Amino acid sequence: MKTFLFLLPVAAIAATPAIQTPAAFRDASDDIAIAWKNAEPADALARGAWWRLFGDPALDDLINRALANNQDLRATVARVDQARAAAGIARSAYWPQVAAGAGFTREQTSSTTEIRFPDTRTSTYSAGLGAAWEVDLFGRVRHLTASVRADADAAALNFESIRLALTTDVAANYFTFRALEDELALVRESVGLRRRARELVQARLENGVAAELDVARAEAELATTEAEAVALANRHSAVRNALAVLLGDAAPEFDVPARREVALHAPPSVPSGLPAALLERRPDIAAAERALAAANSRIGVAKAAFFPAISLTGSAGFASGEIDGLFKADSRIWSIGPSLYLPIFQGGRNRANLERSRAAYDEVVAQYRQRVLVAFREVQDALTATQRLAEQSAAQQRALTAARRAASLAQTRYDAGLVSFLEVIDAQRTALTIERGSAQLAALRLNTAVALIKALGGGWERTQIVAGNSNL
Repeated sequence: MKTFLFLLPVAAIAATPAIQTPAAFRDASDDIAIAWKNAEPADALARGAWWRLFGDPALDDLINRALANNQDLRATVARVDQARAAAGIARSAYWPQVAAGAGFTREQTSSTTEIRFPDTRTSTYSAGLGAAWEVDLFGRVRHLTASVRADADAAALNFESIRLALTTDVAANYFTFRALEDELALVRESVGLRRRARELVQARLENGVAAELDVARAEAELATTEAEAVALANRHSAVRNALAVLLGDAAPEFDVPARREVALHAPPSVPSGLPAALLERRPDIAAAERALAAANSRIGVAKAAFFPAISLTGSAGFASGEIDGLFKADSRIWSIGPSLYLPIFQGGRNRANLERSRAAYDEVVAQYRQRVLVAFREVQDALTATQRLAEQSAAQQRALTAARRAASLAQTRYDAGLVSFLEVIDAQRTALTIERGSAQLAALRLNTAVALIKALGGGWERTQIVAGNSNL
């Protein structure tokens, strides 16, 4: 039995949220029990190059190119850098702010006022240092720094989410492209067969063996198959262009490497005993937990606004009316001024801000719960689809064998003059439909495996399975 020890966030100020949990996943290879614990997102756990599970060198190459050149991924990297810089700005408030300054002023005073000056024009040269520091007695800076740091962590995890989405999108589009490639080859081959069939029926008509109705039916079937080939070619081109964008290439110059295999690989088998740690790697779950931590810290910032703020400021330097006397001992100046700010009446602003922060926390809690529920659904969908598609694939293979046999028998009976050409067309159309369905089903099974990998936050390795289950 596999046990999912899943995520509940820990909050220092607000209460820990709860969520109703399912007892087990349906359609799993064995029973999967679900227990709950405090949130410990395992986003640091290696996700690995999961795409290598499919054993396709062309796919490996495409994903590596996407990771290097995708523009959305580069934009996300820039957002992560911005978030980290913002965390550095907030962290700087722990330290005194020191600045150097120098100046020169030239001013003229009035000579017509009651207080007369012998010289109405003066010059002042100055140079010095100023410093200011907020004494964080009530945790405003500490909570602010913690919230911004959690936001930076969430931004980094959003990058991992986009990276995972990018690699899975490339894989899904690639498998769809290959399936369309197979379908297109089948339909084009069928076009050739339909063309030869029309020529044979036309020859039989000229020899008085076939009816003109058979020729018309052959013509219609040929035209219909040619139209299907054009439609498939258009879809095939659109998926290739979508891959070009994911890889950061210009669509007119992009092409998918030629395949080495005759058909698509079978999807990788899902090993039994996958531990909860694999699901906890999901970066979106971890990012939601970091968002909870940030919202929690902002409650602390709002609470600190009710308490006094103490600041220490000071300056020291030199000032002189002559540049050559600026740094003499008699030109020294200094000042120090500690200040206390105590909020007495703010018109309800601080209380409203605290209520807003608590409401924002409640919003993030709801988003966290929703993200967890979506994770359960995605895993359940992928597990169900994996099992059902395997069953469908077995039935599809039996149908394909029977359809090919029926098409061969219909052609033999027509050549012997036992049936009309309509029976041949119907049998061939059925065989083509099932062959195309088999190509589509092969891609769907592969894409379902990709969806399961995405739902689990990445691939799996044997060492992770053993280590994860040893902790359950």
